[in-house]
Amino acid sequence: MASSMTKDGARPSGEATFFGHPRGMATLFMTEMWERFSWYGMRAILVLYLIEGVLDGPLEDRKALAAAIYGVYNAVVYMTSMPGGWVADRLWGARKTVLVGGIIIACGHYVLAIPNDAVFFLGLALIAAGTGLLKPNISAMVGGLYEGQSSARRDAGFTLFYMAINIGALAAPLVVGTLGQKVNWHLGFGVAGVGMTLAVVQYVLGGRHLGEVGRVPANPASQEEKRRVLGRAALWAGVAVAALVLDLVLGTFTIEHIVNALAVLGIVLPIGYFWMMFRSPKLSAADRPKIVAFVWFFVTAVLFWMIYDQSGSLLTIFADTKTDRGIGGWEFPASWFQSVNPVYVIILAPVFAALWVRLARREREPSTPVKFALAMLLIGGSFGLMGLAGAAAASSDGGRVTVFWLLGVYLVQTLGEMCLSPVGLSLSTKLAPKEFVSQVMGLWFLATATGNALNGWVTRLNGPLGDVAYYSMWAVVAVAAGLAFLAGSRKLRSLMGDVR
Repeated sequence: MASSMTKDGARPSGEATFFGHPRGMATLFMTEMWERFSWYGMRAILVLYLIEGVLDGPLEDRKALAAAIYGVYNAVVYMTSMPGGWVADRLWGARKTVLVGGIIIACGHYVLAIPNDAVFFLGLALIAAGTGLLKPNISAMVGGLYEGQSSARRDAGFTLFYMAINIGALAAPLVVGTLGQKVNWHLGFGVAGVGMTLAVVQYVLGGRHLGEVGRVPANPASQEEKRRVLGRAALWAGVAVAALVLDLVLGTFTIEHIVNALAVLGIVLPIGYFWMMFRSPKLSAADRPKIVAFVWFFVTAVLFWMIYDQSGSLLTIFADTKTDRGIGGWEFPASWFQSVNPVYVIILAPVFAALWVRLARREREPSTPVKFALAMLLIGGSFGLMGLAGAAAASSDGGRVTVFWLLGVYLVQTLGEMCLSPVGLSLSTKLAPKEFVSQVMGLWFLATATGNALNGWVTRLNGPLGDVAYYSMWAVVAVAAGLAFLAGSRKLRSLMGDVR
């Protein structure tokens, strides 16, 4: 999206803005757009490539394992947000951390472009590490642009930023998916790398508009702290490598061992990190209730993303095997369905941004707990529709259903997403103590990691249960969670203090 230069009367005369928002938003907007192009392009074809190009065994086993790998890989990507937030807060500052992360991501995509399956998982590891450095910190920088401004304006800014994500996500499956599925898988991965390279270039060129945001670490680590953290990191890395080598030497290694280990890590890590945060002497008595409230938002987001992110695994497989994708005599790639959600977000994001601001002016804006409750009810409804789609496919002659089933599912999911994701991004920056901003943002992304880690296990239930029972089960769980969150919204608001 090209930058639009307007004037905002609330700012000094002559100061340029980006759609009425700080000019630095244009830099972060464009950087995030290209980074998401690279990420969603790779995501659109990952499961399909795993099934066809990397994994061995019967088709049903490959599908189950591909869905599990996809979920756990997503979890790892978001787990790295925690050390990425620490690096920004304690070592480099968000500005430098984002740049280094972008370069590493680009390298990872170019490794995936090498037509050699032996280095495939190395490419995924590089993308995961780079995304952990970039993702939480670019969002924290967005929050820094709105320092001292109203809650509603900050929410509107994050919703605009969310559009950048979805513009990149819209284009990526159409370009990368088509090249990957119709021409060559590795060419598709390579094009995603070009998108990430453009993100880095845009970020460097537009850095002058960011002022002092993210230039220095908020809470610099002492030399003793640096040595201690590096020592612990080296220790745990050594344990992981030793376990892997032992598994290989014994001849017992399977990819499921890594999937299961990372799934456990995705659950243990947030529990451990919240425990350490509550024990930190830097967490004041005034901030403690806000972090307690954040725990409840975190748990709810875990369930939301566990359901939502199956769109890239089980729903992609459903699109590939049980959805009629014919147009005339041509069948469009299943990966194209990954562009449906971004289309909806691009349409709905301005509507929701304007709606929250208008309701706030009338003092009728729903509280953040109510928005989260609505998100859970909607995500539950989307899987209710998937259960019906599964029943329709089972009863049809060809075992396939019309595209309108998935289009409806993605619409309901997007409505829920708009009630939770941009609101949650903004909420994280508002509830976080100053010393923990990037790390709390990392925890917000860790909710996605934990949800996807659980997917490493729960998606395997789809085979034995079947589509109807599987999707209906999670629909009931999500709706029950939404009703419970709604019932507890008043208590949550009291814990949040002056944050709304």
